[in-house]
Amino acid sequence: MSLSRNLTLWGRASSANVQKTLWALEELGLPYEHRQVGGSYGGLDDPAYRALNPNGLVPTLQDGDLTVWESHATLRYLAATYGQETLWRDDPRQRAIVDQWADWTATTFQPAWISVFWLLVRTPPEQRDAKAIAAAHARTVAALRLLDANLAERDFLAGDALSYADIAAGVALYRWFTMEIDRPAMPGVENWYLRLQQREAFRKVVMVSYAELVGKLAF
Repeated sequence: MSLSRNLTLWGRASSANVQKTLWALEELGLPYEHRQVGGSYGGLDDPAYRALNPNGLVPTLQDGDLTVWESHATLRYLAATYGQETLWRDDPRQRAIVDQWADWTATTFQPAWISVFWLLVRTPPEQRDAKAIAAAHARTVAALRLLDANLAERDFLAGDALSYADIAAGVALYRWFTMEIDRPAMPGVENWYLRLQQREAFRKVVMVSYAELVGKLAF
C-alpha cells in the first residue's frame, strides 16, 4: 500500500470532534495541514467544502485523493493506515474491544457529556435549564461509571496501551474536569485522565481553551 502522507484536516480546533482527529495525527507524528473552518471561521456552506463533506460538518480529513468525514471514521482510518504499531489492533478479538468502546462513545457517552457542555457552557446563563442540565449530568455520570469500572482493571479502555477508543472517549475529559459541575469521585477515570495528560499530543490539542464557545449557541 502506498502511503501518501498528504494529509489535510478541515475543522476548527475548538471542536471536540476535530480534536479527536488532531489528537490521532499528533499521536502518530504525522505531518498535516490544518485548515480552520466552522464557527467564527465560517466556510461550512461553501460549495467547495460541501463537495468534500455534504453534511457541512467537521472534521473532514483528506489523504491524497481520499476524503473521509465522521470523526470516528477518521480515527479508524488513521490508526489502520499509519498506526499499525500503536493505535491499531490487528487481532480481530482485540480490535472488537476497541471498536466496542469507540462505538459506545458515539452512541452513549458523547451524547450525554456534550449535552452537559451545551446546556451549561454554551447556553447563556439566563437561558439555562437547570432540570435539563441535571438530567444530562445524570446520564454523563452513569456513562462515566461504566468507564470507571472498566478502567479499574486496565490502564486504557481496551488494555494496557492507548488505542483509538481512548481518543474517541478521552477527548471529553478536559472539558469534564474543567466545567463548573459536580464530579463524583471515580478513581479509574481520574487516573486515566492523569495518564492522558502525560501525552504531549493530548496536552497540545485537547487541553486548550474553549472560551470562544462560552455562551454561544450559534457558533
